[in-house]
Amino acid sequence: MAERIIEISGLKKNFQGHEVLRGIYLDVAPRQLTVLIGPSGCGKSTLLRCLNGLEIFDEGRISVNGLRLERRAGHSHVDREYHRVTHQLRGMMGMVFQAFNLFPHMTTLENVARPPVIVRSVPPDQARSEAVRLLEKVGLGDKAALYPNQLSGGQQQRAAIARALAMKPKVILYDEPTSALDPELVDEVLEVMRELDREGITQLVVTHEMRFARDVADKIAFMSEGMIVEEGDPDRIFSNPNDARTRQFLKRYL
Repeated sequence: MAERIIEISGLKKNFQGHEVLRGIYLDVAPRQLTVLIGPSGCGKSTLLRCLNGLEIFDEGRISVNGLRLERRAGHSHVDREYHRVTHQLRGMMGMVFQAFNLFPHMTTLENVARPPVIVRSVPPDQARSEAVRLLEKVGLGDKAALYPNQLSGGQQQRAAIARALAMKPKVILYDEPTSALDPELVDEVLEVMRELDREGITQLVVTHEMRFARDVADKIAFMSEGMIVEEGDPDRIFSNPNDARTRQFLKRYL
């Protein structure tokens, strides 16, 4: 059996009677970049939010690096054990959002250095030193003293990636990381993600950037109406998709 760092099995999620996730099955291999594509509203962001505990799923199983969280149909009660495991899972995954979510009252350096101190009890001097290194890594070494409102959107998103890396995650999740950016700023964020892929960092990305998906992804999963209907390597998905829904979606990009 191929090595897997994330295993999602039979995942379901309802919002007010509407079934947003209808039984998701997805495996993510370590050191690879997996891209989720599909039309707006098909459940991609909800899947990420269930994966890192921001949403409580209704049924199914999630396993990350061997740590497992499971809910069975008809069990509406969420117990203390569920929250304990969710907290552990969240500690294994960094999350990069559409809207950056940087703290406006903190400098760029503080935004990256502070979370490890609070969440992982890293000594402040050590966290600060690591934050300096990570800001250099994402090309923001000269922006450490600036506040988020003094940065461009692309710079803010790169700072958000550095903040995710500061938590030493097993996986980084991205929810449309470039959708809020002006077109000329998109490539600077995608280039950081490309570099992390070259370093072997496991990444799971929700995006509409098809050129990035085709050129960089190790695996693409196509979602439609709350299900993953097709997955495979980029060459096959883009050149010879099996499912009619995938073909219809990709027409606008080809």
